[in-house]
This record gives sequence, structure tokens and C-alpha cells, in this order.
Amino acid sequence: MSFPDRETVLKFIADNPSATTKQEIARGLKVKGRERQTLRQVLKDLENDGTLERTAKRAWAKTDTPPPTGVIVFEEIASDGELMGRSVGREGAFGPPIRYAGYSGRTKGPAPGVGDKGLARINEANGEYHAKLLKLFEKRDEETSLTGRFEKTPRGGRVVSASRKDKRTFLIDGTDAKGAEDGDLVTAMPKPGKPNGPAFGVVTEIIGRMDDPRAASLLAIHGHDIPVEFPKDVLNEAQTIKPLDSPREDLTHIPLITIDPHDARDHDDAVHAEKLKDGWKVIVAIADVAAYVRPGTALDREAQKRGNSTYFPDRVVPMLPFELSADACSLVDNEDRPCMAVELTFDRSGSKRSHRFIRGTMRSHAKLSYEEAQAAIDGKTGGEGEKWLEPVLKPLWGAYEALGEARALRAPLALDLPEKRVEINEDGKVTGIIEKERFDAHKLIEEFMIQANVAAAETLEKVGSPLLYRVHDQPSDSKLAALSDFLQTLDIKWPLGERAQTHRFNRLLNDHADGEHAGTISEIVLRSQAQAVYSPENNGHFGLNLTKYAHFTSPIRRYSDLIVHRALISSLGMGEDGLTKEMAASLEDIASHLVDTERRSMAAEREATDRYLALYLADKVGAEFEGRITGVTPAGLFIRLGSTGADGFSPISKLSDDYWVHDDGAMALIARGSGKRFEMGQVVTVELAEVTPLQGGLLLKVLSPPRPRKPGEKPPSSRGGRSGPPGRSRGKMSKARKKTRQKASHKKGAKGGKS
Repeated sequence: MSFPDRETVLKFIADNPSATTKQEIARGLKVKGRERQTLRQVLKDLENDGTLERTAKRAWAKTDTPPPTGVIVFEEIASDGELMGRSVGREGAFGPPIRYAGYSGRTKGPAPGVGDKGLARINEANGEYHAKLLKLFEKRDEETSLTGRFEKTPRGGRVVSASRKDKRTFLIDGTDAKGAEDGDLVTAMPKPGKPNGPAFGVVTEIIGRMDDPRAASLLAIHGHDIPVEFPKDVLNEAQTIKPLDSPREDLTHIPLITIDPHDARDHDDAVHAEKLKDGWKVIVAIADVAAYVRPGTALDREAQKRGNSTYFPDRVVPMLPFELSADACSLVDNEDRPCMAVELTFDRSGSKRSHRFIRGTMRSHAKLSYEEAQAAIDGKTGGEGEKWLEPVLKPLWGAYEALGEARALRAPLALDLPEKRVEINEDGKVTGIIEKERFDAHKLIEEFMIQANVAAAETLEKVGSPLLYRVHDQPSDSKLAALSDFLQTLDIKWPLGERAQTHRFNRLLNDHADGEHAGTISEIVLRSQAQAVYSPENNGHFGLNLTKYAHFTSPIRRYSDLIVHRALISSLGMGEDGLTKEMAASLEDIASHLVDTERRSMAAEREATDRYLALYLADKVGAEFEGRITGVTPAGLFIRLGSTGADGFSPISKLSDDYWVHDDGAMALIARGSGKRFEMGQVVTVELAEVTPLQGGLLLKVLSPPRPRKPGEKPPSSRGGRSGPPGRSRGKMSKARKKTRQKASHKKGAKGGKS
């Protein structure tokens, strides 16, 4: 066994809790030379399987034990009125609750509140952790400001938070309302006040009206601080900039076409295929954004700051100004455009033989929607795609079918979960919720984009260029243990000794595709996956089952792709607008920033959709719906309504008069005594009891009875919850988890990551 191993590292951290950095651990264990590489891998494995939490760039702490000194975030006011928090790591808050116990020694400062962060000394007494503040950090604007609805009161007003996570309410004196009227959507900043007194605020901006149908997106944009307006210098550049002169190959004679959603606001990729004697040639052409957005310019700084475009049901907040995103850089039909293209050749079985990158000029010969392309292939006449059927579409489908053979051998993760789309009319009102149709046309474009992304990563890695990979690590041991625990409750075996591979997940999904638990298994498999991230280090893409992968195909809406374009330009000698040395040296920080902006956009998009769904259901209070339980917590049940895909919550206090115990491993609430249960995946009938469009929340009342006790199951004895605040059950560690922990102590854990 190599030194240092997991047990040695964990014992050292337990014995020396203040030695948290890699350097301190290495010094304490007297690690030298190649052993440092082993230590780095051990720490990474312990982080990936959830045993350690990253608390700084090169510092760790055990996830079940707060570090003696570290950053803490205050999350809630306990029932006894005390402020409670938890330690903060790279992935957010972790570890057990910590009670605020004032400032340390003679240190003084403002009283912290919910949402505040600070540096604290943490100690344990009688099984409970206490935090003594060393410093309260200055809050960022997005942490202190409040976005919500202004409500008039006799003495002025109040601002009610639009976030389900932020429970604050600001009282507003009359002079601080700044003209806000009842029902206005506003942002407000807190005013200094007494630590234990009411929170007062001042309105800083009126952003709209609650009765405006487009308020859902406005709230999400402001709540997540997504920049909307472009600075003047950025707009001036966008209106005047011309592409940099570079040697270009003429591709205008090739009938490249774009295939996009019918309501696409920009077009950054075009495709073409040609049958060869012994295979296929495919060209994927991408908008040459790098020719316009050059390093060090105002356009570049703003694009990097935004990170990506953000898409809402009624609008898009673009990464680039309209003049570029929808015009100069967009591959609009019948106009010449600069492009970065990759020409790929495949044999008859879909295996790639070669590829080459081209900086060229192209012309999109047609703009088709997915529906139009699919209709033509399906033999429907009279549509826009009909005249392109023989010269363009049939070769594209032929190449796609050949690639299907290689794809089947590669066996990427076959999760195909249904997506809902919010239909909005010109007035901004929700007219319906429909399930997005999934055509072969979608899959064709996805497959060609994947091939182009792989080619970009392979080329840059071959020439030794810095680049941003799109990394999706394997599921962590802890998530696989949770998956195994749950599958056992369905009498499905998932051996933890076998390596996590996509074909194992696919076999699980296929074996139960037609059973009653199909939807639940798909949901659980999805939750077991890591989240994808950007990184200058390559850990492969588990979901796609690829060893090299980088984002290349969407530079209009993702800054990561623009970096890959620049790396190709500089590495292949395609111009003077490639990746600079300064940017290459900053890729780790840029990657971290882009992950943050991507998650910010995802959260805002999700919130806006939740609010639109709530608005759509607001006049249906009292109606009954069929839903499926998608989450089980000590506080109650999360339920997804089948007709709309909207998510609602049924608190434990509203289920029945039973005393409910939360079984984490089984993902169920079980009634003490009777053993009746509400469990993950269970289909239930619910009544819509309350809708809060401001927060996008739905309160549901479960009408269906719980399922009966499972044969041979013992009645639960752990603490549970009924009316009032739900209790928490610690429960015993499952056999699967114990097995995983025991194995983890003898060998390296599986690589973790993000999906």
C-alpha cells in the first residue's frame, strides 16, 4: 500500500484539526517527493466521496466536523431565538449546526444576521458546536439587498422577499419608499438598526409591477444580480467593430444549413454532410465570435463578466449585445459570415478517422427548425425543409445513423427526461404548459456538436495548448451508496464493489423502463450524478463516456467556447486574435467564475419558470391533480404535478395525525406504529391548497392514503415529526453505506465531480 493512504491522512486531520492545508498535512506526515502526488490524490478522493470538504483553495476539513477556525454562514433563527449557522466550503455550507456565541475575546463588531458570513473560532461543548466570531465579513450587494414586493402600511410600507430561501422582510419608513406604490416590485437595502429590533430598509429601485405578466423574469434577473444593460463603451464597440482580417478558407459554396428551435434568437452552428465511398464527411461550422470579441476589449471584459447568456420563457439576457448575438455573429441565412469550422471524416461504422479545423467564410443556405427538418425526413410535403431533403437532409441523416453505431458502442448515459415548456403570448401571459417534443433532428444536432467538441479537445491537447475542458466526474462513493440504499427498498440490487460505468446505469434504466418505478429510478440516477464544471485539468466526461471533451460550439452564448476558439486560433496559427498568455495563466480562476455564472443562470431560469407555473395555477386553488413524490424530507414531501411539471410541497403537519419518521435511506416518511408510508416515486392525488406567485411556491394537500407497511418491516422507532416543526431522525447507517466506508478505508475512492 502506498504512503500516505486514506487512514493515515484522516487520522492526522482528526488529531491535528488546525492543520488543514495540504502543506501542513504534508509537513506533519513528513511527505516528500513523489509521495506529495499520492497525498494530492488521496485528498481529492476524500473530497470527492464526501469525507472531506474543501474550505479554501488548498485546505480541507472533515464534513462531519467543523474546522477549529473557519468561515461560517448564518442560516436561520432557531426556535429558541438563537442564531444558527454552518461551516462553509467550496461547495457551500456543510457539517452540523453551529450556535452563535458572540465575538471572540475583546473583538467587537456588528451583530450578524441570517445570510451573513464571518470568520469564527468553533468549539464543541456537550455535543453542541459554538462559534465565536473573529470577523464579520462585509456583505456583497446580492447578499444584503432584498428583491420583493412593496406593500403599503399606515406608517410607510414593507418589502416582502420574493425568494423562498430568503425569509427577510424590511419595514420601510414613508420617506424611504422612494415613490413605491402598493404592488410594486422593488429592490431594497437594509438600514442600520438594533441587533434584536425590526429590520428597516430603504427602497433603491422600482423594477416593475407584480401584476405585470413578465414580472417572473424580472424578479429572477434582479434576485440573482444578472446584468441586463450593457455599458456604453461595450455598445459603442459592438456597433463599430469589424472582424479582424485573417486568412480564411472559402466555404460559401458548401450548402451548410442551421437547424434550431423555431423561436431561436441566435444561430451559432451550421452543419453539412457528404457521403464518401467508404464513409462520411461532416462539416460543423461555428460563428467566429473571436474575430469580433478580442482579448482586452470592453466587449471581452463584459462577456467574461456575464459568462453566458440566460434564457427565460419570455426573454433572453445575452452574453453579447444584440448587434453581435443576433446579427453580425449569428449565422443568418443567405449572408456571408466568418466561421470556425471542423471537417470530420468517419468510416461506415461511425468511427472517426480524422478531423481538421478551418477558419473560413460560410453562408447558411437555409434556416430550418427542428420540426421542419424532421417533417421533411418523415416524408411530409410542402414544408420549408422539402427542397433541402435530397441535397442536405438525407446525407445528414445518413451520417447520423452511421455515428449511431459508434455511439451505441460508447454507451453514454441514456437519461432522457421529459422537459416542459412555458407557452407565453405577446402580452406576456402564460397560455399553457407543454412537453417539449424530442425529434431525431434534436439528437442529430447534439451528436454532431459532441463530435466537434471532442475534436477541439483532442487537437488542443495534442499540441499542448492550455484549454478549458468540460469535466463531468464519476458519481461519488457516497452518492452511489445512497443509490444502492434506495434501490434495495425496491428489491433491486446495485453492487457497490463494481466500478461505476455508464452501461451499468443504462442497464438499470432499460431493465425497469416499463415498470411502475421507471420515473423514480430515472430521477434517482440523475441525482446520483455529479455536476459538470469547467476546468483547465482534464478528468473526462463520465455522462458522455468520453476521455476528452471541451465546449466549442456555442461561443455566442458561452464564454468557455470563446476561450476554446482562441486557443485553436493561437495553436494552429489562424490569426492574431488567439489566446493571450495572460488569459492562459488565469484559466483556473476563469473556470471557477464560469461555473458560478452558469449556476447563477440555471437558478434564475428555474425560479422564473416556477413563478410562471405558479401564475398559471393561481386560479386553480382547490382543484385536484395527480402528482408524483419527487423528494422526501423530515419537513414533508415534494410533489411534481403530472399535468404541468410544477413542483409543490406538502408539509408533514398536513399529512395526517400520525407521527411520521423520516427514513433517509428508503426516501420515505413512515408512520410510527402502523408503518404506513409515503415514499419516493409514489403517485398521489393532491389538492392545490395555496399559490404564492411572488415566490413561485405551491402548497399541496395530499388526498391519497399512504401505502401500507411493507411485509416484514419493523415499525420505526426514530424520532419523527407531526404538527409543528418536524423532528429530525438521525437513523442508523445503512449496510450499503457501512460497506462503502469500509472499502474506502482500504482503497482509493472513485473520482467525483460535477455533471
